[in-house]
Amino acid sequence: MLLLLLGIIVLHVTVLVLFFVSTIVSQWLVNGEHTADLWQNCTSGSVFHCLTSSTNEWLQSVQAMMILSIIFSVLSLFLFFCQLFTLTKGGRFYITGVFQILAGLCVMSGAAIFTVRHTDWHQASENTSYGFAYILAWLAFPLALASGIIYVILRKRE
Repeated sequence: MLLLLLGIIVLHVTVLVLFFVSTIVSQWLVNGEHTADLWQNCTSGSVFHCLTSSTNEWLQSVQAMMILSIIFSVLSLFLFFCQLFTLTKGGRFYITGVFQILAGLCVMSGAAIFTVRHTDWHQASENTSYGFAYILAWLAFPLALASGIIYVILRKRE
């Protein structure tokens, strides 16, 4: 049982790290020396220069979804530790699982909106590609859903 709990905690912390990295790092779109993320556009020619991102409503909704995913995941981890010590024997971690599933759905919504609308912000070209932070956001989605489902299925034992 201890190894199962340790594995679940490691999975949850991994998802949380993926949420943080994908939200913070400036690598959602890459075009040669130009990178863009949710917060700023950077050019790394002879001088590294960053400008704040656009104030489009869709970009603000992506920012909100990514921040909500972090909040829900942190809250889920906190609730897991609280329920670990207060839940009766045989009880399930429903609340923890629901918040982790909500975190996964938020990151999926944010990444999906960015996928559909990023051409409104930066014109598509042959050299433009998705960066690693964008891929990490999509990778965090199934991991968060899996950990949320595991929390819902998991029963507390003595």
